[in-house]
Amino acid sequence: MKRIRLWLRELSLSQQLLTILFLVISALTVFIFAFLTPQINEITTREMYRVLHSTHSSLSWYLNQHEKEETIPLGSGDDGGVIHIIYETDTDTFLIPAFALEITDAVEKDIRRNLTGIQEGMYDFAYLPENNSAPTLLYTVSSLRDSRVLISLMTSASESQFRSLLINNVVNLNILVAIVLFVILTVWVTTIIYPLNQIKNYITKIKNDEPAELTINRYDEIGDVAYALVDMEKELQKQSKEKQEMIQNISHDLKTPIATIRSYSESIKDGIYPYGTLEKSIDVIIEHADRLEKKVRSLIALNKMDYLLDECEEGEHLNMNEVIDKVLLSLKVIRPEITFERDMDKNVMFHGDEDPWRIVVENLVDNALRYAESTIRIELHPGELNVINDGAPIEEDRLPKLFKPYERGTGGQFGLGLSIVYKIVNTYGYHITAENLAKGVAFRIWKEMDKKEMRAIQKEKKKTERFRAREKKLEKAENKDRNEA
Repeated sequence: MKRIRLWLRELSLSQQLLTILFLVISALTVFIFAFLTPQINEITTREMYRVLHSTHSSLSWYLNQHEKEETIPLGSGDDGGVIHIIYETDTDTFLIPAFALEITDAVEKDIRRNLTGIQEGMYDFAYLPENNSAPTLLYTVSSLRDSRVLISLMTSASESQFRSLLINNVVNLNILVAIVLFVILTVWVTTIIYPLNQIKNYITKIKNDEPAELTINRYDEIGDVAYALVDMEKELQKQSKEKQEMIQNISHDLKTPIATIRSYSESIKDGIYPYGTLEKSIDVIIEHADRLEKKVRSLIALNKMDYLLDECEEGEHLNMNEVIDKVLLSLKVIRPEITFERDMDKNVMFHGDEDPWRIVVENLVDNALRYAESTIRIELHPGELNVINDGAPIEEDRLPKLFKPYERGTGGQFGLGLSIVYKIVNTYGYHITAENLAKGVAFRIWKEMDKKEMRAIQKEKKKTERFRAREKKLEKAENKDRNEA
């Protein structure tokens, strides 16, 4: 069976069409000879007896109305191939028409044997000769009122003629069905092969970097594939353009500090201090070296994030309170004048490793420090982290592409920090958005939760609120006692 499947996969659609037609015709042939032919034989026999019964009943009624009549209309054998004979029980003789050559002594003997004990009604019999040289006879017998017996016979010639006609009609119908099926399948396969060839040529041109156009007006799966390929080609062109721009940006960002370091170093070597003194000139070199190092680290981090996998244990196990505390401890000294406000629930757990999430928080806080005027607000709740600054709003046209590499805003450095944040957040199943507020900008990270998780969060939130209310109540009581004292 496996070999058959492998063989079918290697066939083209045209070969598959021919194979299907061959199997259909073979199945029809087997159906005709193995199943339909016995059914046709049975139908033919029933039809022959039906004809016998019809003519036999008519003649039996006539003879019962004219008992002992010497002239009996026994027919000429043209009424559907039926021959009528009468058996005289008193004299044990047959009244047989002259044209009835099929009524031989053997047939008469078979009839006499079957007539024994017949009563009222019609009885069907078949004469099957021992040798196949004589034709088979079907006959129906019934007793008349005057003690005679009417016998109506039909030879196998009529039966064979009817059977052949029936079989020919069935075979012709099957051939017609096969032809119609072949035409329909051919048209259908052609409508599939043509667009597939278009798609193949389109892909080949894209592969060879040639101008390509694909127009397929279909709304089925092939149309969906065609539209997807067109969209993919547009996206590839877009990515290729972005890649070129990224390379240009990287080259420019690396070239500037390298050129500065080189020129300052050569000047110092020649005994010239571009910044007035040796110490200040070296400080410039160190500053650009730090910038270059930070740039390289960002590029390495961005490349590393492309291969970041979620290999953590299922569930939330990372304490984000500790991560945020470590980040703020190291970054808040950059701008001591900035006030950090916190609205953080205790023991909030996130999914993921500490190092990637620390990079996320560092980049968001560093970004907020660059734009904030006086305040940065950190909000941490189960499944949600917000970093808000009170700086200038982001241009609306930049919001949709804010997390793409090298998308730098006013005052931005390298344009890599937010793209790194986006990749880490998505790897761990979270979402991130940026939005302008009435005063400032908010970066929001959240995770979609099911009803069970939401109920647990609400329960924990209520518990925390009760704890805070109790703490405030105790604090008021202590203040009151101190005032009274």
